[in-house]
Parts: sequence; structure tokens; C-alpha cells
Amino acid sequence: MKPVTLKDDIYWVGSVDFNLRNFHHYSRSPMGSTYNAYLVKDEKNVLFDTVDDKHCDELIRRISEIMDPTEIDYIVCNHLEKDHAGCLEKMVELCKPEKIFCSTIGEKFMRAQFNTENWPIQTVKDLEQLNIGKRNITFLETRMLHWPDSMVSYLQEDKVLISNDIFGQNVATSRRFVDEYERPFLLQAIKDYYYNIILPYSPLVLKLIERIKTLGLEFDVIAPDHGLILRTPDDVNFFINSYQECAEQKPKLQAVIAYESLWGATEKMAQAIGDGLSSVGVPYLIIDAQANHCSSIMNALADSGALVLGSSTRNNMPLVSMISLVAHIKGLKPKNLVGASFGSHGWSGEAPKMLTEELTNMGVEIAAEPVRAFFGPNDAEIAECVELGKKVGEALKAKIAAL
Repeated sequence: MKPVTLKDDIYWVGSVDFNLRNFHHYSRSPMGSTYNAYLVKDEKNVLFDTVDDKHCDELIRRISEIMDPTEIDYIVCNHLEKDHAGCLEKMVELCKPEKIFCSTIGEKFMRAQFNTENWPIQTVKDLEQLNIGKRNITFLETRMLHWPDSMVSYLQEDKVLISNDIFGQNVATSRRFVDEYERPFLLQAIKDYYYNIILPYSPLVLKLIERIKTLGLEFDVIAPDHGLILRTPDDVNFFINSYQECAEQKPKLQAVIAYESLWGATEKMAQAIGDGLSSVGVPYLIIDAQANHCSSIMNALADSGALVLGSSTRNNMPLVSMISLVAHIKGLKPKNLVGASFGSHGWSGEAPKMLTEELTNMGVEIAAEPVRAFFGPNDAEIAECVELGKKVGEALKAKIAAL
């Protein structure tokens, strides 16, 4: 794959990881991902970020098709996570840059990960500008989107935003641009990425979008560090609006019933809860937490407003996959959900109560008391599950109406 021109003397020189399936070890990436790095030719030649260490040869090869890598004057590190800075050490040794730019926290992270003795590190502050000849770069700090060191780089004259992890997606393809895909595909890719990585920082996303408007920034191109690049006004607006919608987390008319069943009884309860939801006009998805990765369940929550968790009880606790799912959801801090819990048990039945406590700790509005089935479920317990589904459905509709 050749370097790709974004604008005159601005190039994509990153790498495509077609085989990546486990993004950051907590989110599935069934379509792979990319590690995007960008090269700008000017009086000072600038490399923005690097790539995962396994792909360093690709980065060097693509840069070499444009210029001798030793002609790079500056390296900008918008983010020091290893998928962005994995071969930084190699590039510094090869290029011997005059300066390496990063945020103040970025310097701390850089020195912690690499042998930076004699590196020409220069920290930049929020809204600080750097002239490289015909162009001026403005650095904007974007702390916790999604690391404390994160910043973005704005090429003023070209109206190009190198946006780091913001507006990224996990898509590996020989096609580099958003406008080469249909909107439904793109929206799902945005949601999958956002709900498993960016979601906890949604208040900061809303502040960033407002700040972009306040500063009057205009974008011809938004170039994220993962996935496809935006190069049309419609695509830029689509992504910003989609991010705003994700960040607002307004509940949608759908429920997710996630469960883990030991011998099938809890699965039957999940189906009965679905019947209850359907009877009050609420669509639902039933997802087996043992058969599906926790990131897939978060993807489903992107289009939902209710979360119902169910588990059999084993050793006085929920089953292992459910415990893992709860930890994943809890860390991502979803908002504006209603929910409930359920589960079957033998000699003890603590799991549903524990799941309700976890939902409460997440800020989920509890719509019904947990339902437990003793070995069963028998007819009476099935009826309780149907009723639980109805209560969750009505609570969801009320919440949507109130917002």
C-alpha cells in the first residue's frame, strides 16, 4: 500500500493491521484496525505520531517513498500509548529530529517508557502554535480523550485536524477515506469504538465539541489515528454529530438482556423477560455473556436504554463471564439506563441481588425487584419474569418521554 495524499504535502504514512481482533485487550475488533501516522512536508518536515512497533518497517517504507526519513525535522507525539508510539525510539534513532513535541504529561509518559537521554523533547501548552514554514500548527490539549497526555494538532492553513484517538474507528482496509463507505456501516463503526473506549469521557467530548465551535475551527480533513479519514464537509458534520449523540447518551427504545446460564434455567427466564418487554412495545436483544465478548454487549447498549442482567448463582456469586461483563460496563460508566436483574439458583441464590447492587452502583434506575428461580423456572416464576420485563419496558418509555 502506497502513502496516501490528504492535501498538498500532507500524507498518510501509517499501517493497516488486518489481523487485529483484540483492540487494547478489552474490545473486539472484528474488522482489524489501523495505526495512522501523518507526514507534512514544509520548511520543517514533521511526522505526527508513529505506529505499533510490529509495523515500524511499513512506516519507514512509506515515509521513504516521499522523502529520506533522515530529512524529518520534528516528531509530534499527540499520544504516548504504544499503538501510537510503539516505534518512537526507532524513529528518533533513525531521524535524529531537531525537536520532539508533546504535552507536559506526554513528556512524563515518554520518559517512563523510553530511554530519552539526549532526546530534544519540547513540551507544548494548550493553544500553543508552531510555525513550520508555510504552515502553522496549533496544539490543543484533549486530556482524558482518552489518556491524560492526549492532545490534537490543527494545521491552520490547510484546515486539517490530526485528531489522535478522537473520531477513530476500528476498520482495516486498503481504502483510507470515510466517503468510500455507506453511512450505516460508518455509524456502527463509530458506536463500537465510542462505546468501548471513549464513553467514560463523554462530558469531555461535549466540552470539546463546544470548544471547537467557540474557537471557530473549520475542518476540511479530520485525520484520526485509527481507521478511516474524513475529507468532505458532510462526513465531518456526520462524525461530529454522531459523537455528540453518543456523548449525550439519550436512552433509546430497546432493551439488552445479558445473561449467563449454567444449565439453561436462567436462559428461559431471559426469554420470558423478553416476552414482557415485547408486550409493552419495547424491542429487545438477548445476549449470552458466555458466548459473546463484553464489548459486543456494549455495542448493543449504544442503541438501547435498558440493561437487564441475569446469572445463575455459583459459589454464592454470579458466574464468571457475568462478573467480567459487569466490570467492563462499570468502567465505561454508561448513563441514563433503566434495568433489573434475575437468575436461577440451587442451594443459594445471591447472584440477582448482587447484580442489582452493581447496577445501582452504576447509576442504573432499578425498575423492578430481582426475580429468582429455584432450579426452575416454574410457571409462577416465568410469570414473575414476564412482569419484570413489563416493568422495565414501562420504566424505559417513561424515561424517554421525560428527557
